[in-house]
Amino acid sequence: MSDARQSRYAIGIDLGTTHCALSYVDTTASDGEKTSQGVLPIAQLTGPGAIDNLDLLPSFLYLPHPDELASGDLYLPWTGQREFAVGEFARSRGAATPIRLVSSAKSWLCHPGVDRRAAILPNDAPPEVARVSPLESSVRYLTHLREAWDHAHPDAPFSEQDITVTIPASFDPAARELTAEAAEAAGFGRMTLLEEPQAALYSWIQKSGGDWRKQVKVGDIILVVDVGGGTTDLSLIAVIEREGNLELHRVAVGEHILLGGDNMDLALAHVVARKLAAQGTQADAWQLRALTYACRSAKETLLSDPATDTVPLVVPSRGSKLIGGSIRTELTRAELTQTILEGFFPQVDSAARPVSRARAGLTQLGLPYAQDAGITRHLAAFLGRQVGALAELAGVSGIAAAENASFLHPTAVLFNGGVFKSPLLVERIMSTLNNWLAAEGAAPARLLEGADLDLAVARGAAYYGYVRRGRGVRIRGGTARAYYIAIESAMPAVPGLEPPIQALCVAPFGMEEGTDAELPAQEFGLVVGEPVHFRFFGSSVRRQDQVGTLLDFWGPEELQELEEIQATLPAAGRTAGEVVPVKLHACVTEAGTLELEAVPRGTDERWKVEFDVRGNANA
Repeated sequence: MSDARQSRYAIGIDLGTTHCALSYVDTTASDGEKTSQGVLPIAQLTGPGAIDNLDLLPSFLYLPHPDELASGDLYLPWTGQREFAVGEFARSRGAATPIRLVSSAKSWLCHPGVDRRAAILPNDAPPEVARVSPLESSVRYLTHLREAWDHAHPDAPFSEQDITVTIPASFDPAARELTAEAAEAAGFGRMTLLEEPQAALYSWIQKSGGDWRKQVKVGDIILVVDVGGGTTDLSLIAVIEREGNLELHRVAVGEHILLGGDNMDLALAHVVARKLAAQGTQADAWQLRALTYACRSAKETLLSDPATDTVPLVVPSRGSKLIGGSIRTELTRAELTQTILEGFFPQVDSAARPVSRARAGLTQLGLPYAQDAGITRHLAAFLGRQVGALAELAGVSGIAAAENASFLHPTAVLFNGGVFKSPLLVERIMSTLNNWLAAEGAAPARLLEGADLDLAVARGAAYYGYVRRGRGVRIRGGTARAYYIAIESAMPAVPGLEPPIQALCVAPFGMEEGTDAELPAQEFGLVVGEPVHFRFFGSSVRRQDQVGTLLDFWGPEELQELEEIQATLPAAGRTAGEVVPVKLHACVTEAGTLELEAVPRGTDERWKVEFDVRGNANA
């Protein structure tokens, strides 16, 4: 961090599924927990040839037909004409022509079943439409933010500042590596990754101006519920005391749940489509997609403006029988509330679990959305899985983990995400959670007020960059999971029986950024001169395992299989296919990515074991 200490600004970037934002802390005008913080109004196209400065950059990329727009329509002040648009104009233009609109690139970026460097988006566009990769889409959003900053701050170049980019807490190592790669390709120099729920809590701390210590106490367990455009992220952060000072310790994160605002938009579109069908108008697949984008905008209007009860919807028609050539309807507040409240936040008990339905043998290639839309059921499963998370954490053991509890008992809740602009949704989760707590004789959880639902993640990321310089309060926690490699047992071939697999811990739960861990004396054989593949596991519940722990058995709730790791080790004078004895060495970089190295016996060679970010389709 020596270079970062010399930078004037700590910049935080929320690379969101539906919006991006950039916040910054002026370190020269900040002292302790009193910070000078701002949000960059992001210059972007809002119409053909029209530029405006908005706090949010919608995460949409529009790929127009070469003859669609006039010369100068996509002009930006710092680059001149471009062949694509990102931001508000991309979103509005794409609502009318969805086959040319790239959305949810962040969700595709963490999808292990596709090649995320391949030009696959828009995923259902006809062959004549140009496509881009999920990685390239992310690069374009990040590049726009960098260029907008440099345009607004020519005296403080972006490349010389300390940058923090946020990711879902549930991102696996491959998705983290891809995000870091996108940032590097976009011209980011000193860059660190931060989990979004932590960023939201950092923002709440910063916004309190030091009063957060009056709102939480030792033994508190803060549940962060972050429902974004593409994911639902659940985290638990404990308040402990160390050397007379309050400390925040991240103790658990949830599994990767591809469930968020995108799902809600689609659900609303189907509600409106059924209403149209009842009136004699049947929307086709193209119109349903356009209707989904229109419902997204209507949802945001209804959630942010309590005085609005109805938002008109206009979807272009392909037929000639409709007046004005368009389908005209509306989305009402009652429809919004009923669809989202009952469909995504049902009242369930603490024993409820997400439901997995039987799937068809063939399915369209798309995002692997959660099969159960009930966020409250996912919350119940998360808290139930983490019932023992406090057992080894000094300072809170036994305080929040009540005797005979069936789930971990939070004492406070912080919300993040635009959907929680609706007081009804906040109240639904709070009442559901407190019913669970009351049933087990626990005190009700309290709501942490004052969260900035649109900008908290960017603001918290900027504050984190400031905290990393040793100022303010830092949330401790390290890696959100323990990580393991599968080791295949040596045994004679037996028909119909695969060799047993053991799981070797290479990075323990909570391994801090900037630290490394060399495995004990175990050696393993690696093939050189050709690609080799490793199975890879993660666990959010096995906190006791240390580097070198070798598991023979584990339950389905203990370890979850992640993506393969691929390494192509150069032969370096050896015979291709030769098996080389190696030890493994793991480290968590300053940026927050996990790296593994294979170290051969008796040499100074160190081979980096790369995460396979191409996806299983090309493995």
